[in-house]
Amino acid sequence: MEGGAKSNDVSPIAQPLSEDPTDIASNIKYHAQYTPHFSPFKFEPLQAYYAATADSVRDLLIKQWNDTYLHYDKVNPKQTYYLSMEYLQGRALTNAIGNLDIHNAYADALNKLGQQLEEVVEQEKDAALGNGGLGRLASCFLDSMATLNLPAWGYGLRYRYGLFKQLITKAGQEEVPEDWLEKFSPWEIVRHDIVFPIRFFGHVEVLPSGSRKWVGGEVLQALAYDVPIPGYRTKNTNSLRLWEAKASSEDFNLFLFNDGQYDAAAQLHSRAQQICAVLYPGDATENGKLLRLKQQFFLCSASLQDIIARFKEREDGKGSHQWSEFPKKVAIQLNDTHPTLTIPELMRLLMDDEGLGWDESWNITTRTIAYTNHTVLPEALEKWSQAVMWKLLPRHMEIIEEIDKRFVATIMSERPDLENKMPSMRILDHNATKPVVHMANLCVVSSHTVNGVAQLHSDILKAELFADYVSVWPTKFQNKTNGITPRRWIRFCSPELSHIITKWLKTDQWVTNLELLANLREFADNSELHAEWESAKMANKQRLAQYILHVTGVSINPNSLFDIQVKRIHEYKRQLLNILGVIYRYKKLKGMSPEERKNTTPRTVMIGGKAFATYTNAKRIVKLVTDVGDVVNSDPDVNDYLKNSLQNPSQSGTKCQVVFVPNYNVSVAEMLIPGSELSQHISTAGMEASGTSNMKFALNGCLIIGTLDGANVEIREEIGEDNFFLFGATADEVPQLRKDRENGLFKPDPRFEEAIQFIRSGAFGTYDYNPLLESLEGNSGYGRGDYFLVGHDFPSYMDAQARIDEAYKDRKRWIKMSILSTSGSGKFSSDRTISQYAKEIWNIAECRVP
Repeated sequence: MEGGAKSNDVSPIAQPLSEDPTDIASNIKYHAQYTPHFSPFKFEPLQAYYAATADSVRDLLIKQWNDTYLHYDKVNPKQTYYLSMEYLQGRALTNAIGNLDIHNAYADALNKLGQQLEEVVEQEKDAALGNGGLGRLASCFLDSMATLNLPAWGYGLRYRYGLFKQLITKAGQEEVPEDWLEKFSPWEIVRHDIVFPIRFFGHVEVLPSGSRKWVGGEVLQALAYDVPIPGYRTKNTNSLRLWEAKASSEDFNLFLFNDGQYDAAAQLHSRAQQICAVLYPGDATENGKLLRLKQQFFLCSASLQDIIARFKEREDGKGSHQWSEFPKKVAIQLNDTHPTLTIPELMRLLMDDEGLGWDESWNITTRTIAYTNHTVLPEALEKWSQAVMWKLLPRHMEIIEEIDKRFVATIMSERPDLENKMPSMRILDHNATKPVVHMANLCVVSSHTVNGVAQLHSDILKAELFADYVSVWPTKFQNKTNGITPRRWIRFCSPELSHIITKWLKTDQWVTNLELLANLREFADNSELHAEWESAKMANKQRLAQYILHVTGVSINPNSLFDIQVKRIHEYKRQLLNILGVIYRYKKLKGMSPEERKNTTPRTVMIGGKAFATYTNAKRIVKLVTDVGDVVNSDPDVNDYLKNSLQNPSQSGTKCQVVFVPNYNVSVAEMLIPGSELSQHISTAGMEASGTSNMKFALNGCLIIGTLDGANVEIREEIGEDNFFLFGATADEVPQLRKDRENGLFKPDPRFEEAIQFIRSGAFGTYDYNPLLESLEGNSGYGRGDYFLVGHDFPSYMDAQARIDEAYKDRKRWIKMSILSTSGSGKFSSDRTISQYAKEIWNIAECRVP
């Protein structure tokens, strides 16, 4: 085995539970020889990660995992099951050795084998099981559930390709399949004994007893893969269970295959593979819609069958199971509307398989299920064609019809004053041209609790989207402001800053009690802390600069203000406002004399994020950012930052750089966020439910320019208004501003018009940006008439940017603001969020492994 002379001194001995570096090195070498995934003659970083290090860490995780589930079985507590179509896990190795508190031991062990931990870590690919904030939130929640010793499971799908990998070419964004499973994932364990049948299509039979049964159609198998989720410095290790779709060997037609009809022989196998092939397949076609619905039902049915099987197993161990006990042992949380089919599926399983009546089944279902709403955007509030639903899930449509019928009857008898509101409140919309099922309405009617994810968002839900339901069930609605795990989002991704925080607080308890950060405030003016803080931020900026050079070939100036906006590319998130501001700034710089330029604040603007493959305007925004970067970064008037400048960072001539950061994911975020000094959270007010990247940036001492939207409102309250660069219309002003626009009352700011004309002049190439710019024009409507108020907010945005330029020149003031940003971030831990869910929604308690 190659890997440096050092490795020859280490014997391959299984030491699965040791935390001593010498023993760990032996265990790693043991796995390299006896659980090989590669040929045995190499021990380079790739083999060191896949073939040995991950397996070695997994040994310890499996021990804790088994202990955790034995303990849960013994105590039999109420457990939470978190259903989500998305999990953005990021790399597991750094998180596992950090949470298990064995980072240094593994660094030493690998050193004994001639390897560097940093290089080994780089071999791991991000698990691409999510799209954005919703998926990353689910992963932060799993971390907090384990850290708080809560008995909880995550359920999701094991996508083969997940979200696409983003390439940036001359044409803009291109999508290629993500390859996280190209080799394999060493963290997952396939559970061959946990398999459930999942039916699609077919028909409903009425039995002589009067009960109903769903039969026929096609039946696939759901196979469980488990991923261990360790808590921070605790023995509790929970599970993320991911389902894969399979067909059985009986579904392979050997006769057809031998007849040369190869595709026809394996038809069901092919259909099974499609279900978990890609996260959010395009749904513009009928087939695409069917596949998405199949994915959603597959997750719901497999998870529920598993939950019910576990409940029966535990309760039967005590003699017999009482279905009335089910809600006392099971809490199910729906992460947005994607797992809504859990509701009719639980009803079907209880009635058709377990023989319960409607009333008992409904009582169990409504006491078990809670729903988190993540959006007020109309296109994200799921509506499914009734025709598609009847075709794919005929029994579920019968159940949904009955829920709808009973809901309407209840409202008409108890609240006749709401009769004229029924069309918008009911679950089934019988619109003659396109009858649909409103999934959010089904969730609200059937859940015991509905929550939003930031105070402003929850207020909007209660006052607008769900106002009529609030009048019926005033206590059903709650707020649970999102949070982030401090482990991944500062402790592990910014060790320098974490070390300084621990030193000044004289404790590292803040990692699990983030409110302790408030004690940093007393040192906010301390010059010694300022020097250390600035040094840590500069180390992160230089690391980021090296990364940007590596992935884009662009040399950026670490002495400039690092200004970063990373999130999904969407018109409401207003990357267009950002780049229009950059264009205006560039044009002004071009018109200045060299002397005038010297007095301006140098800035490097980085934008990253993926545009959904069929979202044309979002892809045009990506193209515009890359085109602007190409022009600005090669213009000597504003940018003379040369290739050797990372070694000689004193280039005062660089005033403006623009970089599109490709393939934004969790690992990229772990590089960008600690290196950021200013971050843009500039969505149209009232449209971002919460945001969580804003919390990650604030926690890392990055200042925010933002609107009063989502969690920005609470972040500003916590860190202090003076430490937040506010601009833009407020949520309650937006509807009137849109009306004014429609009535021709909008007067564009000259700077806004100047930036648009500069694009139209061809300054950034020959690409036709007219369709994008025309969305800012006209007088009404979603997708035109500047629905997202880019033009209205542009002047106050530019004024805020001017305030930022001035503030950045005053180093003492800027560093103090940065420290106060971190010290005010204590509220935004996912530990706090999950504690609130546990107490106020799930009614579950700590179940610590002794």
